[in-house]
Amino acid sequence: MKHCLTAFIFTFFSLVIKAQVHQPKQYRNFPLVVSMQFHSLTFPFKYVKSNFSNAGIGLGTEISLGSTHAWAQQFNFLWYRNKNAGNGIGFYTQSSWRPTIISPIYTEAKIGFGALYAFRPVKSFKQKNGQWVSAQHQGKWLPIIPIGISFGYNKFSRDTYIAPFVSYQLMLMVNYNKVLPVVPNTLIQIGSRIHFKN
Repeated sequence: MKHCLTAFIFTFFSLVIKAQVHQPKQYRNFPLVVSMQFHSLTFPFKYVKSNFSNAGIGLGTEISLGSTHAWAQQFNFLWYRNKNAGNGIGFYTQSSWRPTIISPIYTEAKIGFGALYAFRPVKSFKQKNGQWVSAQHQGKWLPIIPIGISFGYNKFSRDTYIAPFVSYQLMLMVNYNKVLPVVPNTLIQIGSRIHFKN
């Protein structure tokens, strides 16, 4: 009985290892992620139409956190233009869970942290010795907490391939000012991961 159990365990693990060796890899690390960013200083899912008047760009990459692409760590740079709320430039990282709905369609939930330099929308002033003088800084760095959901299409190819996606992000700005310590922003992102041929 002991010999049969040992033989079974050995055979089982041999098949598992063989399957992993011969299984085609369905993901390549460090794709180029390119996106259009549409920004709005608003609560989630309110005034969605206002986002599309405030465009920007995003660049990034990601790395898989396992043998499949179900978990990934993303690294992003963003810039957006918003003449009413002020432009922004920053970077953030997010941990992403990406389950497949029906191959090759997937959904994604992600959360992370980063920093954003929020520019003031107009020239600002401050009081100095009883007089209003121009403020020296045009904006300030703020911690941000981005929380997002995405839908995408990922048809793997051994050659260079494109995996388009659409994301909706709630981006919480922390320490915005004394009256509003946390300010919600939203980002609509339309873009693609470009996985290059090895």
